Amino acid sequence: MGRVAIVGVGLSKFGRSTDMNIKELAFVAIKAALNEAGLTARDVDFLSVGSFGLWQSEALPAVVVSEYCGFENAGTARVEAACASGSAAVYTAANAVASGQAKVAVALGVERMSESPQEVVVEMLGRSGNFFWEFENYGLTFPGYYALYATEYFSKYGASEEDLAEVAVKNHYYGSLNPYAQFQKIITKEDVLKSKYVAWPLKLLDCSPITDGAAAVVIAAEDVAKSLTDSPVWIKSMGVAAGSSNLSRRKDFTGLEASLKAAKMAYKAAGIEYERAAKYLDVALVHDCFTIAEILAYEDLGFAHRGEGFILAKEQQTYVGGIIPVNLDGGLKAKGHPIGATGVAMAVEAVKQLQRRAEPGRQADIRNGTALTHNVGGTGHYAYVFVYSSS
Repeated sequence: MGRVAIVGVGLSKFGRSTDMNIKELAFVAIKAALNEAGLTARDVDFLSVGSFGLWQSEALPAVVVSEYCGFENAGTARVEAACASGSAAVYTAANAVASGQAKVAVALGVERMSESPQEVVVEMLGRSGNFFWEFENYGLTFPGYYALYATEYFSKYGASEEDLAEVAVKNHYYGSLNPYAQFQKIITKEDVLKSKYVAWPLKLLDCSPITDGAAAVVIAAEDVAKSLTDSPVWIKSMGVAAGSSNLSRRKDFTGLEASLKAAKMAYKAAGIEYERAAKYLDVALVHDCFTIAEILAYEDLGFAHRGEGFILAKEQQTYVGGIIPVNLDGGLKAKGHPIGATGVAMAVEAVKQLQRRAEPGRQADIRNGTALTHNVGGTGHYAYVFVYSSS
């Protein structure tokens, strides 16, 4: 398998789209990524599209987007891994290039969640587990799933709602510095604690929003990448794992086994020691669909020992200058969470950070030239972990 690199990235503004359909959202991200790479759509051999898509009118978004954006010479596929669909798109495109079947591929994530009423979106997200056992019989919502993890974590380790609020405050702070973020307003811990409960102990400001948006990356083989740019960002390793669909089969509710497996797979391939992962990484983008999810990620990814992830948040060790800067783009919590676009947007941010192109105030100190992305589908039903390198 050959080396592959990202040579161009693009984003649309995240939020509620009132003036663009799914094709137009995709075009904004794709155009920016291709322009940055110095390529056109005709130069692309393969297009991988991550889109969950249950709430939007286009049933075949990959085909529609491919035609609209002019991918005349590209094969295409739509991939789905719930909230990790974007990472599945990057994984698919990277493998197409690494295998030699394509010289240049584009991974696109796109979603227009606001096309359906909020109650429909909530129902579709709630179906992302085991429909018969959990949604149909017990009516679990997506916040409800993660509330189970929060209450178990609180009970076992003594964390509190105040500790979860630290995550929201940090991510909204960095979202305020990101022009692409859905929420660009700084919040306080008091704001979080006063917000209404959605599924105890998770409040409104512990939850990621309903979002429209698109993200794209251009992935090229080593020889092509070196001819296009002096600063390619290499996909150093990829880890992927799956968890049980039925929560009753989970060992406990204080971590996601799929995240742990995917992380160890990616670390092994990248030569990173799991127990010292934070020492190797300059910045991490983790799946914070809820504040508790970010704290679980600290532990699943080896940044903190079991039961100590909330201490990282409390001590503000995940800000710029801390032990491991996390979600400096605002994360899903403030940047937004357009389901299929999230994993690709993480790749975009990893590239910008490693190339030192993030906006002032949210640029990590790049010493090792290494970044990590961690994207979860459902509640650990899927997990993708990527390690990116500037060399």
